[in-house]
Amino acid sequence: MTFNRFSQSTSRRAVLALVLLASLLMGSCKYVRYIKQLDPTMAGTKPVDHVPYDALLKKHVDAQGMVNYRAFLADSTALGTYLTTVSNNLPNEQWNKDDQLAYWINAYNAFTIQRVLRGYPVKSIRQLGGDKTLVNTVWDQQFIRLGNDKDKYSLNDLEQRLIRRKFSGEYRIHFALVCAAISCPKLRNEAYTGSRLQEQLDDQARDFINNPNKNKLTPANAPQVSSIFDFYPGDFKKDDNTLSKTINKYSAGPKVDAEIQPTFMTYNWDLNEQK
Repeated sequence: MTFNRFSQSTSRRAVLALVLLASLLMGSCKYVRYIKQLDPTMAGTKPVDHVPYDALLKKHVDAQGMVNYRAFLADSTALGTYLTTVSNNLPNEQWNKDDQLAYWINAYNAFTIQRVLRGYPVKSIRQLGGDKTLVNTVWDQQFIRLGNDKDKYSLNDLEQRLIRRKFSGEYRIHFALVCAAISCPKLRNEAYTGSRLQEQLDDQARDFINNPNKNKLTPANAPQVSSIFDFYPGDFKKDDNTLSKTINKYSAGPKVDAEIQPTFMTYNWDLNEQK
């Protein structure tokens, strides 16, 4: 046990050293920003009404989670108005955890849609940024205002510094955060709400796990699974959880072996656009 803790601590220090070195070599502090947790808050606010966003999703997103971006362009002002409300009403600890998480999932997904609309037409969201991870990709562009902070934030700030850390252990976020690509989970055609969040997250998990375009669960000892499980392996190994337990909990059909050796499917970054 002592050796494991020492090894983990040593590994963390080594990773931190590499990140700091990389930031110096890149001549940029953008790597370093992702080390610090982000938890903006605003006293006196109440849970945001997501009805305007819900209406936009019902209008422009189909049952498969595909988006009619061309039509959505006509409602970009309405989306912007909703996101202004989001930016001006940050959560606080008086909100329950489900209201807080629903807020941040909606914020991430809605800001992603806004970024696509600003660059539309485009074949892939990745074309809207550079190719250096945690430096200049579309997810590193700082265009998001949070409260009265003079700084602006990126989609990676929301996901990596805030949602994954503040809600550590809630692996279902990876079935709800949608990066506007075919291989992402489907974008729900309704907003997340605190009162229904647990139901919605379970539904997203079932939909994602059982979608043969995202996961092929046979053979049981070597399934082909989404690269999302490879992107965030540690998130599925907390609190005695494992990848196989996650799959088997939500699989409506085949179950996988406890000691699986999965192949990760190639990620399709094409835009999740209705054809």
